[in-house]
Amino acid sequence: MKSFFEGIQYLFVDILFAPWDLLRSLELSSWFAANAINWIFVIICASALGYWIKQLKIFEDAGTEKQDTTAHSFLK
Repeated sequence: MKSFFEGIQYLFVDILFAPWDLLRSLELSSWFAANAINWIFVIICASALGYWIKQLKIFEDAGTEKQDTTAHSFLK
C-alpha cells in the first residue's frame, strides 16, 4: 500500500507540478516571463468583454433587446 501512495506522490510532485516548478524558478530571473500565462488570460478576457459589449450595442441599436421588467412571472 505504501508504494501506491508513493506512486501518487511521484505523479503529482515530479510530473504534474513540473511546469509550476519551472515558473517558480523563472520568476527569479524575469517576472514578466513567469506571468506570461496571466497576461494571456487578461488579453483573452478583455477581448471577450469587448466582443460582448459590441454585441450588446448591436442588439440595442436594432431594438431587439427585451428590457421588460415582467419577463419573469414572479416580477408581476
